[in-house]
Order: sequence, then C-alpha cells, then structure tokens
Amino acid sequence: MTTDDPALEAERLRALHGYESLKTPGDGAFNTITALAARHFNVPVSLVSLVDEDRIWFHSGFGLETKEISRSPGLCASVILSDDAYVVRDAVDDPRTLANPLVAGSFGLRFYAAAPLRTRDGYRLGTFNILDFQPREFDAADEAVLKDFASIVMEQMELRLETRRAIATLKQAFQNTPDPSQLVTVCAWTNKVRLDGRWMSFEEFLTEKLGFQVSHGIHPGSIRDLTNELDNPS
Repeated sequence: MTTDDPALEAERLRALHGYESLKTPGDGAFNTITALAARHFNVPVSLVSLVDEDRIWFHSGFGLETKEISRSPGLCASVILSDDAYVVRDAVDDPRTLANPLVAGSFGLRFYAAAPLRTRDGYRLGTFNILDFQPREFDAADEAVLKDFASIVMEQMELRLETRRAIATLKQAFQNTPDPSQLVTVCAWTNKVRLDGRWMSFEEFLTEKLGFQVSHGIHPGSIRDLTNELDNPS
C-alpha cells in the first residue's frame, strides 16, 4: 500500500506500531541478517529501516552507529511507495538523489539499494537496504537476493508479532481461569503442549486453539547455510 494517501498512510503507521519494533534494538537474528547481507554484497553498510511518521529508525544495522534520521531526506521513504527494489547505482549522477543531504553532505553516499518490508496485508513498514560510498553495478539477480533478505526480516517480524499475541492470550486465560494449574501443560523437551487430554505441537496449539497464523522464521544458523548457497550456487 502506498503512502501518498493520508488515510492509507495512517493505516500503515498503525500497522507499523503494532509490531512494537520502533526504538527497540534488533536482536541477534536481525543483526546476523544485516551482517550476512553486507558480506554477501561486499558493502560496508546494511540496515533494517522502519519508516515512522517523521523519523526513520534503524532497527538493526551493520557498519553504521546512527540509530535514526529524519524521514524528509530519507531514501527509505521513497522505497515504501512500491513493491519493487529501489536501486541507485551512482547517487551523484542520479536525479532522484543528487540533492539528497546524504549524498551532497559529508556522509558521501554513492550507492543505495533497498527492498521494502511488506506485511501479509500489503503494508510496507520500511526497508532492507545496503549502502556503499563507491558507485557499483547491481543487476536483476542481485535485486532478487536483496528481496529474499527483506522477506527473511519480515518473517522474523511476523513471528515475533504472533508470539507476543499468543503470550498475551495465554496471560489473559491464566488470569481468568479458576484453576490456573490446569490450564495448559508444556513439555520443554518435545516442545509440545497438553490440552484437553492430548498432546499437540506448539504450532498446532497456536493455529487450532488460539487461531493464529504461524510464520516460519529462519534460525541464524540456517541463514548462514542459505547465504553459503547464494554465494556458491550449484
């Protein structure tokens, strides 16, 4: 969904705030993803950026200590207008970015490529982007890989959202039941839940009993395997 319509932008901001990711540091999974992207593309900076009403927050970043910038000059605000990748191969020769303070100022940005972070409902919350201080080429295959990284980030965000909702539901049920000890039994060894006299997987418990959708995030170790496959295709 685009942000040029005030009503749609208000909906997008509500969706963004629902993920509760603003101003919170990225955990190990997000930091691993940005580090892997920087290594894969051989760039000095890789970021997970969330576009708020007037600020762009860097939820996770590799190679940049800044945690936020104003939205007005931010390239990420342009990226969320479309589902396509946004690529600036040489910022000083690109009319879209020539006057951008990140390009004309001391930061010295020359290359920028980003893919939007898109929810299941179509809201673009921000971007997964890579930066360089030198111009570079970036082809369709590179764009596809960048979108894959963005998808991995979005899966992690969806998973965390569903987990928070599940925990809130369990807390509410625990508070309302007359005998909390009989509410649910969890086996940490098998990751199964006993409810209504039978054992079920935690995913089955979330989907069948609580009505949630489950997004399968990728463990950092598996992300490394994925990146190795991308770096060494058969």
